[in-house]
Amino acid sequence: MGDLLLVRHGETEWTVNRRHTSITDVPLTARGEQQAMRLAMPLRTLDIARVLTSPRTRATHTAQLAGLPNPQICDDLCEWDYGAYEGLRTADILRRRPEWSLWRDGVPPGNDQPGEGPEDVGARADRVLASLHSDLDAAGRLVVVVGHGHFLRVLAARRLGLPPAAGSLFRLDTATVSRLSVEHGRPVVAQWNQSYGESTEAGRGETDRRPDTKVPRPRVGTDRG
Repeated sequence: MGDLLLVRHGETEWTVNRRHTSITDVPLTARGEQQAMRLAMPLRTLDIARVLTSPRTRATHTAQLAGLPNPQICDDLCEWDYGAYEGLRTADILRRRPEWSLWRDGVPPGNDQPGEGPEDVGARADRVLASLHSDLDAAGRLVVVVGHGHFLRVLAARRLGLPPAAGSLFRLDTATVSRLSVEHGRPVVAQWNQSYGESTEAGRGETDRRPDTKVPRPRVGTDRG
């Protein structure tokens, strides 16, 4: 069976401000562009069979700056549709709904967006995996997917046979590379949230709170799941 490489896009102004970003086409910051370019060296050494990317500029630009070959646009790789919560921070939402959890409750429609729950995002992730079945079923094949924090976390959960909401277990920073491989015929985490050249502390997920202490960056091959 083949490996699946998950690449989260580089920093944007909205990721810095912890704002939920789905359909809003926010570009990379200058730092985000530098992050994406730093991915080129580790990725160029890989024998990549196929590259898919979300249609959002922050993802396609990351793929371009990282030097990924012939990326194909895949609409199902768009970020979780945040509906009425587009552009808001988790703190803003919790003031209205103190018990709210994205992973349990999803989001209501609004801003001309239908919004999605975890099962909706999981259905899209399943379609992506189904489209990659022939690639991932072949030994030695490597597929790269460039996308967004919450969606890639759901995609990882589904690849591992977990429910969509289990994506909450996988922290994912901007401009990081994660690898899902196979052991004894089953998908496993081979590498997770690997950054290159700098700390990802300022590039946390749109809804993650900044910790009081730094978390050590995982080494290649470390299973964080």
